[in-house]
Amino acid sequence: MNFRPCIDIHNGKVKQLIGGSLKDKGNRAEENYVSSKDSSYYARLYAKDELKGGHIILLNSAASDYYEETKKQAVNALGTYPQGFQIGGGITDKNAREYLEYGASHVIVTSFVFRNGKIDYDNLKKIYNIVGKDRLVLDLSCRKMEGNYRIATDRWQNMTEVVVNYELLNKLSEYCDEFLIHAVDVEGKVSGIEEELVQYLGQWKGIPMTYAGGIASFLDIEKLKSMGRGQLDFTVGSALDIFGGQLSYDDVVKYCRDSY
Repeated sequence: MNFRPCIDIHNGKVKQLIGGSLKDKGNRAEENYVSSKDSSYYARLYAKDELKGGHIILLNSAASDYYEETKKQAVNALGTYPQGFQIGGGITDKNAREYLEYGASHVIVTSFVFRNGKIDYDNLKKIYNIVGKDRLVLDLSCRKMEGNYRIATDRWQNMTEVVVNYELLNKLSEYCDEFLIHAVDVEGKVSGIEEELVQYLGQWKGIPMTYAGGIASFLDIEKLKSMGRGQLDFTVGSALDIFGGQLSYDDVVKYCRDSY
C-alpha cells in the first residue's frame, strides 16, 4: 500500500475541489483550496521524496477558455518530474502519445472509453494499441446508485450504466496496467473513506489500484489498509497541510516509508 500524490488543476490553478461539484458550464466548482504555488512546486516536492505513480488531473474540458492554461500547468509538472506522474483529463487517441512525450509514465482514461453510458470497446482498443497496456490507466471513478457503484464520466458530471464489479475488473485489466478509483460521493469532503467500496475492492486481487476520496486522518489510512486488505494504494488531497488541511504531508510520507 503506497501513497500516491496528486496535482489537480482547474482554471489554470492547482486546487483541491469537492469532486461531485464540478460543472463545465461556467467552469465552476466548490473549492477547498486554491494554491498560490504552481504545479512545478508540487512536482519538485514529490520528486524530492521519490514518490512515484501520482496523478495529474486536468479538470477543465477541452472546450473551456481555461483549458490551455490548465494544460500548461500539467505539462510544466511533467517536465519537472519526468516519469513521476500519470496524467488524466480529456485523454483520447489523438493526444495520448503527446502526453507520454511530455514525460507522463501513463495516461489515465475515462470518458474516451466510457461513452454514452456504456463501455466503448472500439475506443478502448484504439488507446490500448497506441500506448500499450503498460502505459494505460483506466479511471473507474464511481458513485453509488440503486445499490451499485456505477462509473461517472465527464469530470464526474455524467453517470454510466457500467457497474464496478469483479467481472468488470477482470475484463478491463486485460487492457491496462492500473486502475484509479475516485469515490465521487466523498471526494474532496475530508469526511472519511467510502468503506463499502474499499472493502469490495480489497477482495479483488489483480493489477494495482489506487483509491482516492475522503481520507482525513491516519485513522482513515489505517482503516483503508485493513478494509482494503493492503491491496489498495491511496491518494490524500484536501486533508494534507500542503493543500490547506490538517494532515501533515511529511508525516504521511514517513508513515508509508516506515510501514511498508
